[in-house]
This record gives sequence, C-alpha cells and structure tokens, in this order.
Amino acid sequence: MLQSRLGIKLDAGAWCVIGKIPKPPSDVHAGAGDGSLRPAFIRPLRVLTLVLTSPFVLILGLLLLLASGEEVLKKWLATGEERERLRAEELDAKRRDASIVELGLNQTFDGNWSGAAGQFLRRWYGHSSHHQRFVALSEGRILLAAPPKRVSFRAESRMKVVAEIPADEAVLEDLLPQYENNKLRLHFKDGSWIVLTTEEMRSAIHKHLLRHPVNHETESTEP
Repeated sequence: MLQSRLGIKLDAGAWCVIGKIPKPPSDVHAGAGDGSLRPAFIRPLRVLTLVLTSPFVLILGLLLLLASGEEVLKKWLATGEERERLRAEELDAKRRDASIVELGLNQTFDGNWSGAAGQFLRRWYGHSSHHQRFVALSEGRILLAAPPKRVSFRAESRMKVVAEIPADEAVLEDLLPQYENNKLRLHFKDGSWIVLTTEEMRSAIHKHLLRHPVNHETESTEP
C-alpha cells in the first residue's frame, strides 16, 4: 500500500484512530494557532451514500442479530469442555478491558499539553483532516499517512505521509501483548504518550512488536 505508493520500506502498518481530543486551555490552543481538534465533517456525498445504502445496513443489522442468536445457541448446546473454553475467553476479555483502564489506554493521551505528545496532538488534524491515520514502522521511524483532507472513499490511493517521528523521539508500544487487543501507545522520549486504536484486533503492528519488542527509556512526567 504505502510501500508501493511512496517507495518506502515498511516493517509493519495499520489503520488507526485516536480518541476525542479534549479542549486544551485557551492560551495553549492559541499558542498552537487555534488548529482544529476534530476531523472534518463527512461530505454530503458520503451522507447521501449512507442514506441510499440504509436498506443494506438494515439487512446487515438483521444478519448480525441472527449471528448473535447463533452464538447464544452454540453456548447452550456446547459441551462441558467447550463451555469451559468460552468462560475462559470471557474472563480473559474482562481482564483485558480492566487492564486497558488501569493503564490509561481508554484515554486519548497522558493529559500534559506541554509534553511532546500534547504538542503533537494539537497539530494532529492540522496534518490532515481525515479521521484515520495509516501508522507505519519504517526502519525505526514512525510514519503517519493519510489523505490531505477527509475522504469517503479510496483513502489508500490518496494518502501521503503527513507526519514523521524519528526513532530517537518516540516508539510504538503494545502494553498488553498477552491479550488480543487493538490498543497501541505512541510513547515519546519525555514520557508523554498518545493512545492509538487500530482498525483490527492484533494488527500487523501488534504482531511485529511481538516479534521485535522495543526497549525504550523515557523521562518521568506528570500531567
């Protein structure tokens, strides 16, 4: 994708989003040029497409409902061994969700607007008004790619690198490698961080980090 489009060697990549950016203090926001803290609105063409495809959305909803009923039926008909496995999976998911909260991975960032993460976050939608970023690892660097403006279709064919973070400034971390999860932490050298949520559980980046764990010493910062 990005490799063939821009001729960059990629180690791993995944589509990600961030949480809602909280409003910074007015002086901090003004110092960053009062940039947008939200992605651009969906274009009218996209809204029209959603309206036209609403019957298909309804059908999809019914299919998901049937699938949910099928799961309930499977649990009811499951053997003792299968029920034990399902209970273990549910317990694992609860532990994962509790760990996400405990580690702050349910937050957008560490809360310190003066830190490197806070400063980077203030410019996030200035780089691109698209709601997603294709985050890639390339020879130690962290690249963020996206269409320059928010699009409804063909984001891959329109994207370009909108931000680059050198290897000595930040790393990507999977703090929950023992669980299948969709959380990554963009951890800056000063200790500040931003949480990224990948489009899929255990993305290509998660798998890469499992094979190549990183050691990253950071300074301790308090919000």
